[in-house]
Amino acid sequence: MMKYLSLIFFVLFLSACSKDEVYGPFKLKNGQEVELLVDHRYASVNESLLILPQNKPAEMSLRGVDARKPGYNYRVKARLNVNPNPPQDGPDRWFNFIGVISEEKYQGNEPFEIMLIKSYIPGGPVIILRKTNGKYEYIEDKLELTYASQALKDQLEEIWQNALEIGANWEVNHQQSNPKWKFIKATVSHDPANFGKAYLVQRIDFGM
Repeated sequence: MMKYLSLIFFVLFLSACSKDEVYGPFKLKNGQEVELLVDHRYASVNESLLILPQNKPAEMSLRGVDARKPGYNYRVKARLNVNPNPPQDGPDRWFNFIGVISEEKYQGNEPFEIMLIKSYIPGGPVIILRKTNGKYEYIEDKLELTYASQALKDQLEEIWQNALEIGANWEVNHQQSNPKWKFIKATVSHDPANFGKAYLVQRIDFGM
């Protein structure tokens, strides 16, 4: 009888420990709700996600924010989600969006950077640029890329033509081609003429 009681106590003890398990530098529990600060630099290299009230990098991604607009800082409520069986090439924890607490328009004009080539597993590097009705799009149906000069427009067109060549090669040969550059970094700012819907490209750097 004592052996069975000891076994039951041990199982209950492990269960209690599991429920109290914490994650990350902020010692959060699975399912715990937090407040996060999402900044205005949507899909940028410099984009930050801060946990409040510590005001420090959250060190996890936020999923499920569909109504977010570029150019606005958001205070949001989110819930920690821990996956006990994560995929080999994926994270084991992230924040799930619950709702917006507040929204504030960014008033500055400081430039930031976006990458026009991104790598995916599987699949390799992909050009993140489209052209629709004569307009260049960084994220389809989300952000237009306007330009500060004709030279920048010509560079965007060159990138788009390379994307078309890659697509045509796939159609004909069913083979994945890589972009002719290792990376494309664009320095941008919010376009005051189309705020919240466009980034104004100020410079493009190509890596060969």
